[in-house]
Amino acid sequence: MATTYDEWVESQKLPVHKGHLIEDMRTTELGWWDERKCNAAFVQLVGDEDIAEIRVIEIPPGKSIAPWKFGLDEIYYVLEGRGLATIWGLPGMERKTCEWQERSLFVAPRQSFRQLSNARGDKPARLMSYNYLPLAMQAVRDPNFFFNNPYETAPSAGKESEDFYSEAKAVWTESEEGRPSGRGNYYTWYGNFFPDMGAWSKLDPLRNRGAGGHRVYVEVPNSSLSAHMSVFPAQTYKKAHRHGPGRFLVIPAGEGYSVLWEEGKKKIVVPWHEASAFVPPMHWYHQHFNVGSTPARYLALHPPRIFTGGYSTMTDPARQIEYPDEDPWIRQTFEKELGKRDLTSIMPEEAYKDRNYEWPYGEPEGD
Repeated sequence: MATTYDEWVESQKLPVHKGHLIEDMRTTELGWWDERKCNAAFVQLVGDEDIAEIRVIEIPPGKSIAPWKFGLDEIYYVLEGRGLATIWGLPGMERKTCEWQERSLFVAPRQSFRQLSNARGDKPARLMSYNYLPLAMQAVRDPNFFFNNPYETAPSAGKESEDFYSEAKAVWTESEEGRPSGRGNYYTWYGNFFPDMGAWSKLDPLRNRGAGGHRVYVEVPNSSLSAHMSVFPAQTYKKAHRHGPGRFLVIPAGEGYSVLWEEGKKKIVVPWHEASAFVPPMHWYHQHFNVGSTPARYLALHPPRIFTGGYSTMTDPARQIEYPDEDPWIRQTFEKELGKRDLTSIMPEEAYKDRNYEWPYGEPEGD
């Protein structure tokens, strides 16, 4: 049965890309979006249905897209190019502008007008946007409620307004008692603008997922939007795990593949590199492999907290598969893929024998 959001998407007459993987969002087919006067496409991957809207927008060389007002908070990730994002129309907040480049992450707040401009005159710029419109339209079944609605949001807090698009702030987070997440204590970075997720180096160890990897947690002030980015070394792979639906993964750097599978069913391999995107479906195991010679990164944009899986799988003893318990095919395939590139695994043999093997953690390699 088609939802209100499905009907709205169909009315826009844009390409809709489905499946398990977008191999490269920088080259994904787009169509003319008459409403915005630019080329665009929708991305609806398996596992993200009815939760998040992902859109790819292309800005012509040296041009700006006509401004529009949107009723939801929205994250933008820059796939290619550089330019400016300008927001205005919020009570108590002056017009704000940020300058973005490839791999920048920035936010346009709900009920604001926003305009995107391409600073380069020789090639188009491409950005990906992420918001909760499909979910919101299940509650309010009227597209006009979300687009160009004259409603004005409450005035912004003074200090928060002044800091909009300024440097992100770190907040120390204590691990929740009794929560078997393995995160330990860590920093959460609050902000509306991150200049380059491909170079972000303010990371903490992620001790429970193996491979000696690191991560950063990102939250948007006064919003339900959040994300995390994982960085793990060349010629290693992380432990398989599963959680709730709706985490959209885009690759800022590296070369590798991920394996997705529903328990007891066939495994699906999705190869990735910079600007690839995929979604682990609800409660499917997924496992990430770096077959390159440099650290790999994946940026995961989160659904609302109720979908993250913390409530339904936190006490599930099988929510993560330890290396000694994994299907031998996993290791064999990884070593075979490395061999194709004249590389060898640096996974320690002890990790396959000792479930309590302690990985060394220092500064993340290459950052």
